[in-house]
Amino acid sequence: MEMVLIAAVAFVGTHFLLSHPLRGPIVARIGERGFAGIYAVVAAATLIWLALAYRAAPVTAPLWNVGDGLWTLVTIIMLAASVLLMGSLIGNPALPGPPGELPAEAKGVFAVTRHPMMWGFALWGLCHIAVFPVADNIIVAGAITFLALVGARLQDAKKQQLQPDRWRTWEAKTSYWPFAAIAAGRARFGGFRPHDIAGGVVIWLAATWAHLPLAGMAAGLWRWF
Repeated sequence: MEMVLIAAVAFVGTHFLLSHPLRGPIVARIGERGFAGIYAVVAAATLIWLALAYRAAPVTAPLWNVGDGLWTLVTIIMLAASVLLMGSLIGNPALPGPPGELPAEAKGVFAVTRHPMMWGFALWGLCHIAVFPVADNIIVAGAITFLALVGARLQDAKKQQLQPDRWRTWEAKTSYWPFAAIAAGRARFGGFRPHDIAGGVVIWLAATWAHLPLAGMAAGLWRWF
């Protein structure tokens, strides 16, 4: 169990270090492509380490009972998380690359939150803790949730430095917390694109189906069908 915790700290810590304080010096020495290569290798190595430690750890007793009611709630939330993830892949101003033109208004997943990818991962982590509350899973899913939510905050800070006017304009139309911009009247719910919904449903069905052969546990709709 200690190795799972150490690997989780390494996975999260190296992401933050490479994304923020170490990025500038490394890019200055070896360029963007060299940095991207180092980042990919470190991320893959720490993720593999975390996965191997997770598989080797003993399964502890669950901290609470998980019934059909909780499974139903998590199944619905995971569908929403899948839509957020798929919607974040196209037209996302937060993704790396040359800054493009900002949308005139936030629509679809971006009306919900300006960090739909990060919230998709965070909801994934929270849902997995809810239905599989054993120690090693809480560590791994908690690490991913922490990385996603704190990483989104740090991404805002970095964008404010690199693109101050542009990013503050986008922040004025959106919100960090889901539905906060809609509640404040800065955005309207709706405007989802076909690939947001269809892609989200497909990845939700595929990922929940894969739980049985890969993890030995039925998830999503497959628990009942």
